[in-house]
Amino acid sequence: MYCTRKINADYTWVGADCRRLALFEGVFGVPDGVSFNSYLLTDEKTVLFDTVDNAVRTTFRENVTHALAGRTPDYLVVHHMEPDHAVEMADMARLYPDMTILCSAAAKNMIAQFFDAELAARVTVVKEGDTLCTGKHTLRFIAAPMVHWPEVLMTYDETDKLLLTADAFGSFGALNGSLFADEVDFDRDVLDEARRYYANIVGKYGAQVQAVLQKAAGLDVQMLLPLHGHVWRRDLGYILGKYDLWSRFEPETQGVMIAYASVYGNTENAANILACRLAERGVKVKMYDVSVTPSSYVVSDAFCYSHLVFAAPTYNGGVFITMDELLRDIASHGLQNRRFALLENGTWAPVTARQMAALIEPLKGWQQVGAPVTIRSAAHEAQMQAVEQLAAAISGDISGENQ
Repeated sequence: MYCTRKINADYTWVGADCRRLALFEGVFGVPDGVSFNSYLLTDEKTVLFDTVDNAVRTTFRENVTHALAGRTPDYLVVHHMEPDHAVEMADMARLYPDMTILCSAAAKNMIAQFFDAELAARVTVVKEGDTLCTGKHTLRFIAAPMVHWPEVLMTYDETDKLLLTADAFGSFGALNGSLFADEVDFDRDVLDEARRYYANIVGKYGAQVQAVLQKAAGLDVQMLLPLHGHVWRRDLGYILGKYDLWSRFEPETQGVMIAYASVYGNTENAANILACRLAERGVKVKMYDVSVTPSSYVVSDAFCYSHLVFAAPTYNGGVFITMDELLRDIASHGLQNRRFALLENGTWAPVTARQMAALIEPLKGWQQVGAPVTIRSAAHEAQMQAVEQLAAAISGDISGENQ
């Protein structure tokens, strides 16, 4: 049974949704599933763009067979070598022995490593600016290294003015039948998952994303076809604007994300007090218990919010483990230009704030707001005043930025 959708007269979506995958890339929870997109161009020559993950290979093959309608693919374009897009490459090559594989030189090396030298021998390497005429369509290849692997290509169809974007402009979440972004309330229902996808998978490579956006700005792009998530055929400026913002590490929201870890509830209580004092001042606040919420969600909102507060107790002479893991995760994504504040529960060893600051210190453009606040279990009056002062410092900093 096939499930395909037409994108336009000559392009067909032949991908598939997966809702049984618990963790994407073994680390990112996908409670709403994920789509694995592949596209078929039917012209005088037929071109298959990427394959799919092993989890949906049966549906994919049925979709491709139906969309080909008795023809065979002349070309397989490999934009990205991650197995969720390339695992079916070898089987497709066996099914269609005359199919030519087109990819970058770096991808050819990966094909030999991931599969075998015989498959790599079927590759024709293409590079930036190379073109392929399929009949009435002319395809131009665009290098997009480190968005987010070194071998990545994109393809621009000069005839239909669409850009096949590899892992850029994607999102978590199954499509649920709605292939196009304008078929859903994207801002309400999908944006958070698009940001979480970007921040955790592509986010470190802001400079490389900026380079691709500059290339795209020189093209007449009227449609974006990513490897995950929705196809964009309207309001492209919306998602392009988000990627421009995210890749420059500019916050979307002037407000405070409070991420806390708490053993017996005292640090949580202090974080709640801080949140109340901020809300009283009209500051937008988002809170996470990092021992409960997977870090990918917290990292996503760290990209979203202008001000970040980290609150944690000392544990085994160091930062409590879930906070330590979060800060290392944020650091590994190279997030830039954030204002931050620290709150520690010192109990018998008030060292956490200093150690949290050390984890943040390598990040570019981070500035601390207010002095670190130390609490010791029960919220004594002096500690309450310190939290109040921190709230005042943060809200004042936000107000100052908005003037």
